[in-house]
Amino acid sequence: MHRFYLPPSQTKSSSITLSDSEAHHLLHVLRGKEGDRVTVFDGCGQELTCAVAKAEKSRVTLKVLQRTATAPLPYQITLAQAVPKARNMDLILQKATELGVHGIVPLLSARTVVQLEADDIATKLERWQQIVIEAAKQCGANWLPKVESPQKPAEFFHSASRAQLNLIGSLQPDSRQLPNILDDYREEHGSRPKQGTIVIGPEGDFTPAELADARSAGFRPLTLGPLVLRSETAAIYALSILAYELQQPAS
Repeated sequence: MHRFYLPPSQTKSSSITLSDSEAHHLLHVLRGKEGDRVTVFDGCGQELTCAVAKAEKSRVTLKVLQRTATAPLPYQITLAQAVPKARNMDLILQKATELGVHGIVPLLSARTVVQLEADDIATKLERWQQIVIEAAKQCGANWLPKVESPQKPAEFFHSASRAQLNLIGSLQPDSRQLPNILDDYREEHGSRPKQGTIVIGPEGDFTPAELADARSAGFRPLTLGPLVLRSETAAIYALSILAYELQQPAS
């Protein structure tokens, strides 16, 4: 069934109405009609099986047939990503959603090519959140990652709430592989982490001052291999290995 998104506040009734953009997609792209079955998710774990009760020119009313609660993933990963140039951020948002991240924090580092003005942030955030929604539709995710407002690295490192495991992708010689970092964590805490934050810098890497802020805040330098990766490749790679490791059973 085709999937549509509505926020939780709009899915409480037994009869719900699709938003203008979602109604347009159902009626004019998918050629939906009364009686068709569709799926609606609210981004907070709830999935609704619905039937099209009324299809008007620009309005679709759905009858809720069944509600299903989806448990969140047994681990939480936050991606703090230096905003790359062009549309590479779109790709990162899509793939991060597919990989099940809990949250995404855009970073505007000193070496970030893209620098957003205050007036642009709301528009950019709305667009980024829509990209996340579209990715969730396609991959079947019923939990949406929240895209936070862009921050400077210093602000993020000094004030961000800490996960159990905090990592920063690094080209520095003392950076370590994830299994070694996890071994250290188990020795320190007696268990595997279930929460992680991974920070990925711009293609020119963070400045020495930004890296110093990260270390002071307890972020462990993580190597992503012997090759220098583009920012979007680094994000996808780091999220993949971190998600794999965090979902492994305790040993």
